[in-house]
Amino acid sequence: MKNLSSIKRRKKVSDIIAFILILIGAVVVMIPLYWMLRTSLMDNVEINAYPPSLLPQNWLFSNYPEALTTFRFDKYLLNTLTIVIPVIIGVVVTASLAAYAFARLEFPLKNLWFSLIISSMLMPFAVTLIPTFLAWSKLGAYNTYYPLIIPAFLGGGAFNIFLLRQFLLTIPKELDESATIDGAGYIKILNSILLPLIKPAIIVVVLFTFMNVWNDLMGPVVYLADPDKYTIAIGLNTFRGVYGTDWKAVMAASCVSVLPAIILYLFGQKYFLEGIVLTGIKA
Repeated sequence: MKNLSSIKRRKKVSDIIAFILILIGAVVVMIPLYWMLRTSLMDNVEINAYPPSLLPQNWLFSNYPEALTTFRFDKYLLNTLTIVIPVIIGVVVTASLAAYAFARLEFPLKNLWFSLIISSMLMPFAVTLIPTFLAWSKLGAYNTYYPLIIPAFLGGGAFNIFLLRQFLLTIPKELDESATIDGAGYIKILNSILLPLIKPAIIVVVLFTFMNVWNDLMGPVVYLADPDKYTIAIGLNTFRGVYGTDWKAVMAASCVSVLPAIILYLFGQKYFLEGIVLTGIKA
């Protein structure tokens, strides 16, 4: 009994320590977001005051409509969604097909091709930036959204292929064989049987893809020259450059810009956490 109570005590202490560490980590992560929200509700005098105050004195919610009269959020949002939506579709479709091929089909040098795809994640983006830019320019795609969208339909990304493949490997092949006996083809098996079973992994791919495109600054900076085509990331960066001293407007625009990403995560966090946990177990 003493050993049992001692084990329970140690487990309780370890749980408390783990909770405290998680709480500290959560606070550290939330500080920048809180500071941005707090700054967006102050005037510039209070923002630059020393020592800084933790809470605004006047709570200037009027900063938001003032910032949005200059920061073209509606235009930037439409431009960003013009890229995000087709990119998500392209990534999910092509990554699913590639993952299915590597998980279920047999073809020459399959392991070699998969190793090459995984090794491509080690290649820095800067290495391919200039030749890729020159190629798109020769094709007349500079200052268009094509360089930002079309690559999503060419495989879906090495990480996404790896993630979906690992999930597919855990599904018994007997399901495929039964469907084949019933006359189902590869696409039918993938769409009707396999994809519903790996929905958490697909949600993870969608969320990661959304965040990557939403926060992408390098791509729009390289390929877009027309301000009317700017995305939220590049628009916010330009806004900060023009109004560098008006920090209340910059922070208000930043809060509005991160809101769609936070909302999407709140809706998908259940599947996101499930997908991450299952990835760790199944991989």
